[in-house]
Amino acid sequence: MLKFRKHQKIFDQGDASDSVFYIRKGKVKLTVVSRLGKEAVIAILGADEFCGEASLTGQLLRLSTARAMTDCDIMKLSKAAMVNVTSSEPAFSEMFIEHLLMRTIRVEEDLVDQLFNSSEKRLARALLLLANFGKDGQPQKIIAKINQETLAEMIGTTRSRVSHFMNKFRKLGFIDYNGHLEIHSSLLNVVLHDQPHISTSSSAKKPVGLKRPLK
Repeated sequence: MLKFRKHQKIFDQGDASDSVFYIRKGKVKLTVVSRLGKEAVIAILGADEFCGEASLTGQLLRLSTARAMTDCDIMKLSKAAMVNVTSSEPAFSEMFIEHLLMRTIRVEEDLVDQLFNSSEKRLARALLLLANFGKDGQPQKIIAKINQETLAEMIGTTRSRVSHFMNKFRKLGFIDYNGHLEIHSSLLNVVLHDQPHISTSSSAKKPVGLKRPLK
């Protein structure tokens, strides 16, 4: 078991990929930096999630950097320990497989989001995901403080655009600032309005139908 303070690095892009980390408490941000120095946020993970699992597939070097967004309690498992526990502990194995499946679904949804949705919708979806929204329809607090620069990196836009949309969401009553960011269920309207329609079955050969995005 390891403890990481807020902003402390867990592993760095380019480090040896020799272990898996299980987050027991806290929030972790995964980022990638290009050769030109541009940074992108590729995931924000919370309790009961894993990071660094690509080491199990033979990945030799970390492709991303993991940093604590809050104080974190994290279990570090070597590749050998992961192989052993997944084969001997069915409950743990089931949890790990569920995590992998959910991450795959999330990556696919993120790709669709980037391809078809406006930056306004992408921001709304990112805020709802950060707030773990959907349990009871009540306003949800975002525990980790997320600045606008990080939000811009998450959705692939500029900080000024994020600031514009955040002010718009607040005026419309979708979010509140009271020492923390609070997300309301009404923000779902931004995500659900004019969702792109992806054809299936008989219409699969037709072009994907896109409705006019929000401006």
